[in-house]
Amino acid sequence: EMLYEGILRFSNQAKKAIEINDVEKKVYWINRVVAIFAELLNSLDFKNGADTAYYLNGLYAHQIQLMSEANVNNDTKKIDMVIKVTKGLLEAWREVHGSNLG
Repeated sequence: EMLYEGILRFSNQAKKAIEINDVEKKVYWINRVVAIFAELLNSLDFKNGADTAYYLNGLYAHQIQLMSEANVNNDTKKIDMVIKVTKGLLEAWREVHGSNLG
């Protein structure tokens, strides 16, 4: 859950950096997002729940691709796509694990 929240936070920072044309910060925040997706990819369990693992494998890899394109083209729309997908993942995670936010 915290990883998804990190993606959302860092993605928004990356968007802000693009909007103010801060290349250094843009690269920094996009790299942070990509690193989290890489961590998520590495933690997939293909032995138990292989279908879900294969689905998430493709999904996470696609988000990395979108962030790379956002980086090269200064495209905040690509980041918005990642944010939308990540919000969906976070909601699904909370449904499965039960939200302990009261």
